[in-house]
Amino acid sequence: MTGPLTTSPCAGVAAGTAFLSGSGPVVDFGPGAVARIPDHLAAQGARRVLVVTDAGLRAAGVVDAVTGPLAAAGVAVEVYDAVRGNPSVEVVERGADHARDLGLDLVLALGGGSSLDAAKGIALLAPSPGARADGSGAMPAAGLPVVAVPTTAGTGAETNGFGVLEDAATRQKVYCGDAGVVPRVAVLDPELTYGLPAPATAATGVDALVHGLESLASRGRDPMSEAFAAEAVRRAWTWLPVAVADAGETQRSGARPDETGRRARAEMLVAAHLAGQALTRSGLGLVHGLAHALSLHTGAVHGLALAAVLPEVVGWSLEADPAGWGRAAEAAGLPAASALPDALAGVLDATGTRVSVADLHAGPDLHEPLARTAMADPVSRNAPRHPMSAQELVALLGRC
Repeated sequence: MTGPLTTSPCAGVAAGTAFLSGSGPVVDFGPGAVARIPDHLAAQGARRVLVVTDAGLRAAGVVDAVTGPLAAAGVAVEVYDAVRGNPSVEVVERGADHARDLGLDLVLALGGGSSLDAAKGIALLAPSPGARADGSGAMPAAGLPVVAVPTTAGTGAETNGFGVLEDAATRQKVYCGDAGVVPRVAVLDPELTYGLPAPATAATGVDALVHGLESLASRGRDPMSEAFAAEAVRRAWTWLPVAVADAGETQRSGARPDETGRRARAEMLVAAHLAGQALTRSGLGLVHGLAHALSLHTGAVHGLALAAVLPEVVGWSLEADPAGWGRAAEAAGLPAASALPDALAGVLDATGTRVSVADLHAGPDLHEPLARTAMADPVSRNAPRHPMSAQELVALLGRC
């Protein structure tokens, strides 16, 4: 999701600055919230549902835990579990064909950001045989309704109607979606995140933190996005290291999280949702532009790709927006924006996500293609500082 592309100044957003804020999903938050999914589907009049998810969640029994009550409530359920990390245009188009052929009337997105992004694309394309995920073909008609059930505290993809997909043919990120497929309901059940291993907890949590940080310094920010983003950063800064430590402990012991661990998972799920609300309004920036490029060229996990460039990109852009980065520092409990790069490096160390671009198999020979891909990514346009040339980004990547 790119958010608005605007040329508004970055010296701070005055309360009188004009902005338009749309509605989002109804949010059902709390342990055990998945038990209320049949009620939400009934409210939407859904009787034939496509569950879009991944094979790992199906093997782990998470899909059955959600679909069992649906079947008991008389809902016909079809599971599409072909989604992988960095979902592709092809997977979305196949899923849309499947939903259309079966005459399904709602898409239930279950999983991490990849499943939620793919589900929104499937919901958009399913009623329109001639439409394509890359934007070519026929103009999509109104999409199917979506109910989103995130199982990671990361992307906040349940807050908006757009998904980030990979187009393997062009080696580009594609933004597929429409306001019509904003999830009608977001079911935020922290219990679904209890079994997430420490590395995945860390990588997805870094994504949530970066969403908040970049939203605060985005050219497209407004007072509402700032409020959402500041609260997201405040929560993630405190609770991400706790959630990662708890995930490691529960992996070793096989026990359920203790009270502190349960609170950490709940706080991170809220932080991710708030950050999603922020980025939907503000857009993101160059950290995401470079991370998208890394994922495209190397297959890197999104959260680790963000971590590889985060401290250096923030440091490089501090002077371009002291107000925005100052607000981010304040939310993190830091004395000044200048403290952000080192403090961010410390968070990455604490969560085991401190990596370099070389660690992600992006050596110097890839730096120029990465730079050009990032500069072409619409998400980068919201960054407070724009590179004057690809070579400027090449030099920056050399320090990451």
